[in-house]
Amino acid sequence: MRLLILLAVVLLIVLAVMLVVNAFRQDGGRGRALEADARWETYTSSADGVTTVVVRKVARTPRGPVEYGRQSIASIPDDDPDWETRYHEAMAQARSRVAALQIEAE
Repeated sequence: MRLLILLAVVLLIVLAVMLVVNAFRQDGGRGRALEADARWETYTSSADGVTTVVVRKVARTPRGPVEYGRQSIASIPDDDPDWETRYHEAMAQARSRVAALQIEAE
């Protein structure tokens, strides 16, 4: 009888350890599936007087976008007299880079 109780306690401890390990796993494999579904896109941000054009690899989730990669295309000071021309050139380059990266990913 004591052996049976000891065996049950050991099994409960093993089960508890397995549950704790599973709980602390980062994403249980969902991250790889999300990354496989991620797509490259252009992205522009403006902060501290600089507009930055990048391409980034993003997966959409209910909690918002998850970024898996980023490549900087251009940083343009907002007070640059050629800002509009430089911005349009950077966006054209970013769209071209997105197309190339998507082809490579497929």
